[in-house]
Amino acid sequence: QVQLVESGGGLVQAGGSLRLSCAASGRTASRYAMGWFRQAPGKAREFAAAISLNGDRTYYADSVKGRFTVSRDNAKNTVYLQMNSLKPEDTAVYFCAAGGVRAPTRVYDYDYWGQGTQVTVSS
Repeated sequence: QVQLVESGGGLVQAGGSLRLSCAASGRTASRYAMGWFRQAPGKAREFAAAISLNGDRTYYADSVKGRFTVSRDNAKNTVYLQMNSLKPEDTAVYFCAAGGVRAPTRVYDYDYWGQGTQVTVSS
């Protein structure tokens, strides 16, 4: 069992920024690729961003590319999602996940999930 806890969500105006953090138990951040997914009301959970175990490769959904940046600090067992130029369509619950070594953009490739943190972007 691996525990992931997201934080940093909140309400922000369009064009603003938020920085999400995901604290992992044990050495999770150093053992797994880490991903960020989001789910808006009435919609399926979708991929947002991911980062490889060593942080040398990153992946982004087209919808967030150029605006979001994923990073990790394995010494702190923490992964981050810096979100800039936020849009109302970014409004969703954001989930941190561990896994994704073969298919980092796919929900099914992740074994552990956080509880989610709400991000709301007003227009």
